[in-house]
Amino acid sequence: MRLKKALKYIRLTKEKKKRRKKKTSSAVLWEKASDVEKDLKRLINLSKLPYDIKNITSLRSYNSRARAYARIWGLSRVWQMSLNVPPHYIIEILSEKFDELSKERKDEVLLHELAHIPSNFSGSLLPHIRRGKRNFKSKVDRLIREVRMNDGKRY
Repeated sequence: MRLKKALKYIRLTKEKKKRRKKKTSSAVLWEKASDVEKDLKRLINLSKLPYDIKNITSLRSYNSRARAYARIWGLSRVWQMSLNVPPHYIIEILSEKFDELSKERKDEVLLHELAHIPSNFSGSLLPHIRRGKRNFKSKVDRLIREVRMNDGKRY
């Protein structure tokens, strides 16, 4: 009899663990990030990237659970054609992580996100390729070196 009660108790505690509620959090909030747009404009000019800054928007998000510092979003060809608009990109800054970084590290993160934009500015995004001449990390490193060289001041 005791064995049956013990087994029943064990099953109940396992079921309770499965039904445990997740933490509830407040919704993600977004706002325009004009300070980041100024930095993006500066970085695009220093790195001599052929991008139209008018079509790159930056937003600052709050209450996100993501591990990233920033994300980039592209407006796909289907949306461009249906809305009759040119390609656009949104760089989302996750404020909990990004705002704590140093100025140099913030520039590196923004250059990383800009490196996802293809040179034809089509609305698509470039992936993290690890091998060959299209290596993503080497592209980001080249952009960082170029900006530091053209900036004239040390970080």
